Amino acid sequence: MQCYEFLTHIAHQRRLSEHTVTAYRGDLQQFADYCRTTYEVTEAGAVSRDMVKSWLAQLVVEGRAPSSIRRKLSALKAYYLFRQTRGMQSDNPTQRIPTPKIGRRLPVTIPRDDLKRLFAGFPDPEENEDVGLLQDHALLALLYQAGLRRAELIGLSDQDIDLDRRQLKVRGKGGKERIVPFGTGLALLLERLLLLRAAARPLFQTERGRPLYPKYVYNRVVSYLGGVTAEEKKSPHVLRHSFATHLTEGGADLNAVKELLGHASLAATQVYTHNNLERLREVYRQAHPEGDGKK
Repeated sequence: MQCYEFLTHIAHQRRLSEHTVTAYRGDLQQFADYCRTTYEVTEAGAVSRDMVKSWLAQLVVEGRAPSSIRRKLSALKAYYLFRQTRGMQSDNPTQRIPTPKIGRRLPVTIPRDDLKRLFAGFPDPEENEDVGLLQDHALLALLYQAGLRRAELIGLSDQDIDLDRRQLKVRGKGGKERIVPFGTGLALLLERLLLLRAAARPLFQTERGRPLYPKYVYNRVVSYLGGVTAEEKKSPHVLRHSFATHLTEGGADLNAVKELLGHASLAATQVYTHNNLERLREVYRQAHPEGDGKK
């Protein structure tokens, strides 16, 4: 089952993230393996609707999460739509197969006090001469204080940092660019990092002078968060969730948060209002005459 042309299309034409392309590649390979071992089918054009439904049922039996099944089916739908529109085949075996519905998961965040301890544990940037430690400090600060996605962080270069205006030029999903402001503390940190190490593209590098990769960033974040918080889930995206949640809790306009995060629609940002709503419900419960807390 050949999918190189499709993967090239979504990477360069649709400009999907490297993470998404990698996930789609794995999903399509898994489906191809299933068709080969279960039905002895190796050609994409020979796949039937029943085969797709059988694979989805097998994923359920294996205990795969609805969100995982949803993404795998999305990958398959996109692949066969690509083949159909390119005239590679007339029928589409994924048509009329409903995409599993999943409940919206609430974002996991790190408590403010834990994050204060995290950043308080780093030396003063103006006195710190350890480039590796400065990089770790800046990496964590950009994820939390600028709300960057992991891929956006990895893609930063020196030219994307405007210290005079205290803002970043960030390339997000689909290659869309946005401007993200940052505070004085992060400006001093980035200025110090740029001063002590040779100019580089990209901005962050491994100890061997190579560009960062996703697992490297993940490991650094998990290592540092593990020392300051008891939260079970730790990841770069949890810091992004914390950035957005703490903004909304502080009264930030939801449309402004949407722009800072680089969301395509407000619906994706509204999930961050949940924690704030829970706090308001607790205030009502305790303070209102008809609230449960008064009874």
